[in-house]
Amino acid sequence: MPRKRSASPVLPSFDVQAFLVSANVPRRVVRYAAGAVVFAQGAAAGNVFYVQRGGVKLSVLSATGKEAVVAILGPGDFFGEGCLAGQSIRMGSATALAPTAVLRMPKKEMIRMLHEQSTFSDLFITHMLARNIRIEEDLVDQLFNSSEKRLARALLLLARYGKDDTPLSVLPKLSQETLAEMVGTTRSRVNFFMNKFRKLGFIEYNGTLKINHSLLSIVLHD
Repeated sequence: MPRKRSASPVLPSFDVQAFLVSANVPRRVVRYAAGAVVFAQGAAAGNVFYVQRGGVKLSVLSATGKEAVVAILGPGDFFGEGCLAGQSIRMGSATALAPTAVLRMPKKEMIRMLHEQSTFSDLFITHMLARNIRIEEDLVDQLFNSSEKRLARALLLLARYGKDDTPLSVLPKLSQETLAEMVGTTRSRVNFFMNKFRKLGFIEYNGTLKINHSLLSIVLHD
């Protein structure tokens, strides 16, 4: 029987962008079209990123050419933080899922802020811990839950269900191939379950993807 898990921790309210402006931190807003590469696996790692709007897919490519989606990030998420722990090259790739704007901050400035700004440091540490918990939950999800439940959970997470900000009822356009990579199943299975969810009224899927909270019943059902 799948394990029941508590919801992911909610990050504290903190206006990162306003803080960076007030702290006079060197930063650059970079905009990406859907499908554009923010950074590629194997590239030099020297910046940390913060998602202002849009969405970013983190993925890893195996030696045999198989891609695995590690995470889907949205507004308020940091990524690329591996450089702070000594990674000189990127262990995976980051790709924009929709028109996306990110703040790009040099590693040196991030380290300085973490040392000098306790409020920012506390937020960043809390964010990283929450990310680690999310990754652990994803692993448990892969090990114990059916592909149908994994897909339902992935859609709810993409809609930021349970976050302290307003959930996204309409998601950026995602291919079924990307959803299949996230869930660890085939595109045909994703197509089958998406059609099932639509017939049951859990989602509205016609050009754009709208998630209804009733989809939660799939995740909670044993």
